[in-house]
Amino acid sequence: MTEPRLEVRPSEGATAAVALFCHGGTVASVQPPRERALSLVRMRAVEQFVAATGTERGLTTCLLRYRVAGWNGIAADALADVRWSLRRIREEHGDVPVVLVGHSMGGRAVLRAGGEFGVRAVCALAPWTPPGEPVAHLRGATVAILHGRGDRWVPAALSAEFAPRAQAAGAHVARFTVAGGHSMVRRAMVWHAFARDVVLAGAGLAPMRPDIADALARSGTDGLTVDL
Repeated sequence: MTEPRLEVRPSEGATAAVALFCHGGTVASVQPPRERALSLVRMRAVEQFVAATGTERGLTTCLLRYRVAGWNGIAADALADVRWSLRRIREEHGDVPVVLVGHSMGGRAVLRAGGEFGVRAVCALAPWTPPGEPVAHLRGATVAILHGRGDRWVPAALSAEFAPRAQAAGAHVARFTVAGGHSMVRRAMVWHAFARDVVLAGAGLAPMRPDIADALARSGTDGLTVDL
């Protein structure tokens, strides 16, 4: 694949906002993502769940298909593909609000892109945030994180370290944990509903869910993480 592509599910009527969904990957690979990779299958399920409620409200959803499966060090290929997607979204829809949703490597990519023009909120699901991951660009951003407490692939300790640093940099951060691991299979509806609620509120299409709103309001105080 010479460039990324987007699987687009258009809104019913005029597009009022766009949600971009970014699946997981691997540390290093220049091979295209596998069509049946669990990370892609799970993110497609999340996207479809959000679209089922959002398209009738004016939400267009886009599932990003990366050029390659790996992050690949300083190349940060997934981030490059997210930025490409944001340009395409602006070309197609103008300055509508955009909400980014990413899982694992995709979570890292959307957090890196959280300060881009037009991005209203970031929903990071079990994000891969290595120590030292940059946060300064997130000043003023709305960031909602959900991580499985039993995650063995991307330990929840990584986002637990990332969240307060982002908060100290001026981001509005709400971090939640849930029973289960990395694949978002256990308690799947919790993951799906979390993404839906962050997307709709971030896009301005619904009020923020009370527990997420409360966590965002308490950003900057003790008790940053909430268990679901």
